[in-house]
Amino acid sequence: MPKNEKISVQGIEVGVSTKNLGDYINLTDIARWKNSVAPSDVVKNWMRTIDTVDFIGLWETLNNPDFNSVEFDLIKSNYGRNAFTLSPSQWVEKTNAIGIVAGRGKYSAGTFAHSDIALEFLSWISTEFKLYFIYEFKRLKEDESKRLSLEWNLQRTLAKINYKIHTSAVKEKLVPQAITKEQANFFYADEADLLNVALFGKTAKEWREENPDLKGNMRDYATLEQLVVLSNMESINALLIRQELSQSQRLIQLNATAITQMQALTNNKQIKLLG
Repeated sequence: MPKNEKISVQGIEVGVSTKNLGDYINLTDIARWKNSVAPSDVVKNWMRTIDTVDFIGLWETLNNPDFNSVEFDLIKSNYGRNAFTLSPSQWVEKTNAIGIVAGRGKYSAGTFAHSDIALEFLSWISTEFKLYFIYEFKRLKEDESKRLSLEWNLQRTLAKINYKIHTSAVKEKLVPQAITKEQANFFYADEADLLNVALFGKTAKEWREENPDLKGNMRDYATLEQLVVLSNMESINALLIRQELSQSQRLIQLNATAITQMQALTNNKQIKLLG
């Protein structure tokens, strides 16, 4: 699991990991509230109940296109019997389930379950513990949201600072002497649009025409990754301007840079963990 957090709930440390499908909660950690010696047995006991099997089966049906419904039907034909048992690893192996994961390793040991399923498990464990867990989980997500917002604002600020470096290069190399401020602004806007086209594939005017109800400009709605690349591109374009490359030559180089850097950043989940 790519991202791991811990939240403390009534003295119990509960692991929270993030995957593409969302947040996964460590059921083994939660089970320690009920049995600190053998928490895995608590998880197994929960999984052998009829209500649990029906619930996790329905979750997989709704969320997992590769769910093995044939094996699920075989499991249902046996549940309710005294000898019926079902472990997390058996469930995953037989049905190709994705809502429950048997974690391994230092930071993901134990049975993890998607938050939808984990809340069902919490209800079975204790409504009191569930309520405290929800409070702490909300606090965790709020902190994450604040960190992401701070990262976005930081990159937006860096982009603005680099834009000043960028406009300085434009003024030095591209703006003729003895013209009005309005005429000079034309050159700055033209170079800004060069970056817009290289990264976003459209000019500021085109974006405004496509989004008449939005305030601000396209950079205000950029992703964190796009802002990182934009900041880099402004510095690169300033260098290319001083090398006296034509605008068409710079556009080709900047677009290639944007593609390469965006591919690297979108494939690198570490950028989500900044801060």
